[in-house]
Amino acid sequence: MQRDADLLVLYPFVGRSWTWSVQYILYAPLVGKAVASRAWEAASPDRWILLLLVLFGLRALTYQLWSSFSNMLFATRRRRIVRDGVDYEQIDKEWDWDNFLILQILMAAVAFYVFPSLRHLPLWDARGLAVAVLLHVVVTEPLFYAAHRAFHSGHLFSSYHALHHSIKVPQPFTAGFATPLEHMVLSALMAVPLAGACAAGFGSVALAFGYVLGFDFLRAMGHCNVEVFPSRLFSAIPVLRYIIYTPTYHTIHHTKRETNFCLFMPLFDLMGGTLDAQSWEMQKQTSAGVDEVPHFVFLAHLVDMTQSLHVPFVLQSYASMPFSVQLFLVPMWPVAFLVMLLVSVLPSKSKTFLISCYNLRGRLHQMWVVPSYGPRFASHGYCLILFNCLLLFSDYFLSFAQDGINRQIEQAILSADKMGVKVIGLAGLNKNEALNGGGTLYVKKHPDLRVRVSHGNTLTAAAILNEIPKGTAEVFLTGATSKLDRAIALYLCRKRVRVMMLTLLTERFEKIQREAAPEFREYLVQVTEYDDTSAQRCKTWLVGKWMTVREQLRAPAGTHFLQFAVPSMVAVRRDCTYGKTVAMRLPPDVRGLGVCEYTLERGVVHACHAGGLLHFLEGYAHHEVGAIDVDRIDVVWEAVLRQRVPACLID
Repeated sequence: MQRDADLLVLYPFVGRSWTWSVQYILYAPLVGKAVASRAWEAASPDRWILLLLVLFGLRALTYQLWSSFSNMLFATRRRRIVRDGVDYEQIDKEWDWDNFLILQILMAAVAFYVFPSLRHLPLWDARGLAVAVLLHVVVTEPLFYAAHRAFHSGHLFSSYHALHHSIKVPQPFTAGFATPLEHMVLSALMAVPLAGACAAGFGSVALAFGYVLGFDFLRAMGHCNVEVFPSRLFSAIPVLRYIIYTPTYHTIHHTKRETNFCLFMPLFDLMGGTLDAQSWEMQKQTSAGVDEVPHFVFLAHLVDMTQSLHVPFVLQSYASMPFSVQLFLVPMWPVAFLVMLLVSVLPSKSKTFLISCYNLRGRLHQMWVVPSYGPRFASHGYCLILFNCLLLFSDYFLSFAQDGINRQIEQAILSADKMGVKVIGLAGLNKNEALNGGGTLYVKKHPDLRVRVSHGNTLTAAAILNEIPKGTAEVFLTGATSKLDRAIALYLCRKRVRVMMLTLLTERFEKIQREAAPEFREYLVQVTEYDDTSAQRCKTWLVGKWMTVREQLRAPAGTHFLQFAVPSMVAVRRDCTYGKTVAMRLPPDVRGLGVCEYTLERGVVHACHAGGLLHFLEGYAHHEVGAIDVDRIDVVWEAVLRQRVPACLID
């Protein structure tokens, strides 16, 4: 097969380093002062610093919890207002969403220094709440409404507020995506009720915490893009429509821009003549839920405890980068470990769930996850040493767990069939031969399935074969009796390429050899050890099974390792070259993609994912299950070039 360098790109399974934002250094003076003065002690004169730091930590947590809720697509998908996913571009734009929290904590610290009396507020004073609520309604709300309308006019919009409205899909972090001027205006308006209560002598610590956290709660809710209010609530108490806004109400402002300007109370839009007439009808429809049927579903599974945290509803920015173990997530490991134990002990209580989605050529595609673990050993360094030493098992290889996993996969396939999904692709161990015969089990059990089941391995084999340099006369193949290796060996022998298959299973080797036409069988040669004389002469090694350092050292100098084992092996030979593990990039017209697939780069998917996607795009009527059909390898590769979808389009 001839390589087309303009269309196919191969990617290594490596993670990108996590980058922390340097602006958090601005917290250092306050943290240093708190530590130096032992602010956690009741008698410390600087206890207010600790309270400030705690308050702003809780504020960040408020936005993060709303973000986690918003990204729980398995629970919120039907009530999402803007149906598109949050893409990488938006995630990067909002990466430093919490800059306004840093600005406001510094402003608050200045206020405490200018007005020392604020350092000695009582814990609680009920009168302050009444003052704050009154000032919020009669000052903060109308002034925000006026300022917001002003920011939508001419120069102020184009130079300032347009940044906030450049976001396509509102989410909680969008609330913090604005210019410094806007944040300063909002900060001043936010301070009015608290300043008024303190000026009246009714200020308190509880009021400051309650008002500020309530303010953040409502702002995050308004931007969460999920309708959380039942419409019957407003039908039962109509006046509530003008007292509290809803996520739908504020999203209309983001889409239409010239209506629904209020902070939290639509009453001011009513008084200003800017209340959108469709607000409550749209809220009713969104609250009822909207069903969407994906055209293609990729059914993945969890890898291990640490990778289970690499999901948008844990930390969206983290999930938007290639997976790597990060120390800042260590506090969450016990929770992940507990969830893993519960899933393993109570498999009947867990079920497949939706994790992410994207649109391609006007069609919705989703990724579902089977809540079972299939560790890929040695894939992420110190994590293996610290915690995965406890996880040296895989649900997929525990006999007592396999029936439960098969039921979960089967139920996912039946659900997809009932929904009207066209193709469901099986990832990783979900198509394990020992588990279900590469998907054959489900097709035989349910012969009337309308959804097509695809393991996608035909494209994987085609991509690997396409990487073998033209003119290669012989290859050394490890993992030689697996599904992929079998197809690769049979394909190459047809091209009269000598394939040395490393395996101790003579019976299995002979079975594969018999599948080849008699005139090609001589090109398949069994090798039982790395030190075999034939292997030592071969400079092209196809690595279908993970190789240890010791095994790599047995290769002759100048060897090119073309690997498709997962995880990628550690490159230790300077006198050899290492090919990159096969993966394929989605085209530029993909929309709403904001999650990285395991350790792959942004926008890159495993070849089997692309294979299932190709199955849908080509409209194939057959199931792609069981052994790879060698006759279809060229057919699938030609389809890749024709569709130009799973390949990488290099600019």
